[in-house]
Amino acid sequence: MFKRYVAAAAGALAMIASAAGAATITGAGATFPAPVYAKWAEAYRAQTGNALNYQAIGSGGGIKQINAGTVDFGATDKPLKPDDLATGGLVMFPTVIGGVVPVMNLPGIKAGQIKLTGTQLADIYRGVIKKWNDPLIAKTNPGVPLPNMPITVVHRSDGSGTTFVFTTYLSMKAAHWASDVGANDSVKWPTGLGGKGNDGVAAFVKQTEGAIGYVEYAYAKQNGMTYALMQNKAGKFVTPQAANFRAAAANAKWSAAPGFYLLLLDQPGADAWPITAATFILVHAKQDDPAKRAEVLKFFDWAYKNGDAAADSLDYVPLPADVKTLIRASWKKVVGPDGKPVYH
Repeated sequence: MFKRYVAAAAGALAMIASAAGAATITGAGATFPAPVYAKWAEAYRAQTGNALNYQAIGSGGGIKQINAGTVDFGATDKPLKPDDLATGGLVMFPTVIGGVVPVMNLPGIKAGQIKLTGTQLADIYRGVIKKWNDPLIAKTNPGVPLPNMPITVVHRSDGSGTTFVFTTYLSMKAAHWASDVGANDSVKWPTGLGGKGNDGVAAFVKQTEGAIGYVEYAYAKQNGMTYALMQNKAGKFVTPQAANFRAAAANAKWSAAPGFYLLLLDQPGADAWPITAATFILVHAKQDDPAKRAEVLKFFDWAYKNGDAAADSLDYVPLPADVKTLIRASWKKVVGPDGKPVYH
């Protein structure tokens, strides 16, 4: 199932338009939204004949490629701060919201059977908690048959916005993590194995008994992976699902976020999933080929109008209508050589 799913997603993302005169836009970056971009690309080509060629190489790669001008857009789960956008001459906007989920390979343990706190998760990734039946884990899991099995930590090996989201959350919940490791799209991991992309981490976990990793929820859902419940800011242990990602995003103030820089981690609310994040698109503010670059904005405009059902089916959270209106207004900053907006 896992290989078939990844192959199908890769095929959809790499579709090249065959119709005469059809446009192809190129993008690269985050693996977090790759499943929904694949569905959007397939439907968009069916409706318009135009294609999206998207390479899911990780957020770090997406930022590098848009800065180098080798793609029409970059994609990142690590939002760039306004100063960094200005330095790079970039415009950024969000597309969907999702959740980063701890996934495990534990014989006899079902999805949602194990409960973890943010501090416990940080201690596992620091290599301090080394076995699944550690007393610290047992304390929050009374009655659960925790195996006497070493924990194999799996993390990203590439520059990853998912890693930025995950390590930022760990830094918020554990002082030792913040001081010893920190938060970034690439960190010096205290322990563990590295997998490339969300799909690489998922594959490592699936083939390694005792493993724990972190992936965007669509990868956990599509591959039937065992996930943990996480304790949120309200003290409740909650399930990773779209309703709880939506609960975490309920208080998001996009209109007050310069350049749409906004983190949705550890939000208040009884149902809020604590590791929730938006994913973002990067385009150059000044375009040498306005007609070609307008196709990028045309694609995401189409996705905002027609892609919510596909996002819902993969447990991403579509953006509210008023946020989409804000985003469309921000596209006026994307101009051609004549200073006029490339898409309106």
